[in-house]
Amino acid sequence: MPVPHDITAETELWNSYAESAFDPDAGPVFRWTQYKDHGPGPELLGDPATALEIGCGTGRAVAHLAGHGVRATGLDLSPVMVKKLTERWATTGATFVQGEVLGHLAVAADTYDAIYSVFGCAWFADPGRLFPLVRARLAPGGRFVFSQPPAIPGAYGPQGMYKGGFAGPSMFTYRYSFRPQVWERLLLRAGFETAEATVLDPPDPGHIGTLIVTAHT
Repeated sequence: MPVPHDITAETELWNSYAESAFDPDAGPVFRWTQYKDHGPGPELLGDPATALEIGCGTGRAVAHLAGHGVRATGLDLSPVMVKKLTERWATTGATFVQGEVLGHLAVAADTYDAIYSVFGCAWFADPGRLFPLVRARLAPGGRFVFSQPPAIPGAYGPQGMYKGGFAGPSMFTYRYSFRPQVWERLLLRAGFETAEATVLDPPDPGHIGTLIVTAHT
């Protein structure tokens, strides 16, 4: 059965995240992994003229692309975060939009050369619904790239996640985890021409790696 996401509750959760995670002094940066100075950079997107980050968080990757001449847009569920981003990155040329990813992509008219997610919406939205919508919003030859932690062995599919541990207000959302080959099958089923999912090793042995997935139209 589909997971019953409560968008109002999830908006509250991500508003709370925006208040705690946003650092107005942090500069633009683009990296796919959770480790500083590790792994590939924006070259995985190719050479896009336009790009959309779904679940853009602090907006640092969007600002980085905008600073390098890309017409870059960030989409985020939290109106609190979007207000902060619009103010913080006003001089970069980046655009930020508030919205729920499935609803936004379903009605959007724009297409992009690249759509990407860095520990963002591709981790928190049902891929069976998300991937066809992403495919429809990509220009011919476009790329969809996303990163997130790899699945814990044996723990696949939608999984609940509480915010801030196990005490305090009950704020939670769902994230989705699969083996790399399952991600590839889901993307091909959604109409992508090619899909490759790999786990990048961490910089230190025994630490958590990074799942990086690339699909082409």
